[in-house]
Amino acid sequence: MQYKARTFGFMVLFAISVSIYTISCSQSEGKSVKQSETFKVVSPVLTDTSYQEEYVAEIHALQKVEIRSRLKGFLERIHVDEGQSVKAGQLLFTLSSRSFRDDLLKANAQLKSATAELKAVEVELKNTKHLVEKNIVSKTELEMIMAKKEAVMARIEEARAAISLAQLNLSYTEMRAPFTGVINRIPLKTGSLLEEGALLTSISDNREVFAYFNLSESDYLNFIMAEKQGHKGSVALKLANQSLYDQRGNIEVSETEFDQSSGNIAFRARFPNPDGLLKHGGNGKVIIDKALQNKLLIPQKSTFEIQDKVFVYVVDGNNKVKQKNIVTGRRLPHYYAVESGLLPNETIVYEGMENLKDGQKINAQRISLKDRLINRSQP
Repeated sequence: MQYKARTFGFMVLFAISVSIYTISCSQSEGKSVKQSETFKVVSPVLTDTSYQEEYVAEIHALQKVEIRSRLKGFLERIHVDEGQSVKAGQLLFTLSSRSFRDDLLKANAQLKSATAELKAVEVELKNTKHLVEKNIVSKTELEMIMAKKEAVMARIEEARAAISLAQLNLSYTEMRAPFTGVINRIPLKTGSLLEEGALLTSISDNREVFAYFNLSESDYLNFIMAEKQGHKGSVALKLANQSLYDQRGNIEVSETEFDQSSGNIAFRARFPNPDGLLKHGGNGKVIIDKALQNKLLIPQKSTFEIQDKVFVYVVDGNNKVKQKNIVTGRRLPHYYAVESGLLPNETIVYEGMENLKDGQKINAQRISLKDRLINRSQP
């Protein structure tokens, strides 16, 4: 019995020793494999580059006016259709004009009557002067005739004013296009009774459009400084469907003061619109190209965050990695511009940081970041 017990104890001790050895070997092998794992590494690139800033914009036609009735009356005829292109001076609407034509005829008749009466008064005045010279009638009679003449002349002026007003009202019965453009919605139909000031339609000149957008004070100052250095104010436009408009525009003017509530200042960019794609009241985003000079760039995939701080793994001369906190600035497509915390001659791990630990040794496979920067759309 004692022999069996000793044998059993020896076997248990042997099994435990084998297990401990196996586990130790497995850990050693795993550690060796992990240390021999290969990671791509890169050096930051110090370069000049550019980025794009987008600003929400409202699109306005080059010209847009409302066509309203200046008279009260009936809409007699509509000469155009909604969405139709018209030329400057083209007839758009006709209002009933009979009453205004009658007013014009009446005013002309009054002018003729007053003119004829003036001729008769002038003859009477001439004869009275002769009689006064011969002392046949008194000067009082002459003064009465002269006053009569002035009254008739006043009636003539009144008749001429009535004619002018009647002609003006008659001209208001025909509404014409003030400029070349496109007719918008026509809310009323033929035969409608119009009040003075009633909206008939609006007309837009969309051959060119304005895109109005706002800049902060710092962006405004940067833009002015870049413009003084010779950078032209050429901009692109992103449409509401996120597609890029195929025409570039130019920044022309800005407002003269900042909005105190928002701290922004409004700018205007002019875009050609040969196909009429852009419409008044539309929305988009003005895209401005901006320059970055002498900036250190690293891939975004080479960074990781811990409690809102950005880190990279820096590789030393012995291929050991160490976490390093950096401060990033402008975010570019797939890249960061580094403000501080990293030097151009340092080497960082390109990707796979989730598999690394601080102080771990790696096999470093160096790749060139400059080649990838040629096309930032592919990190």
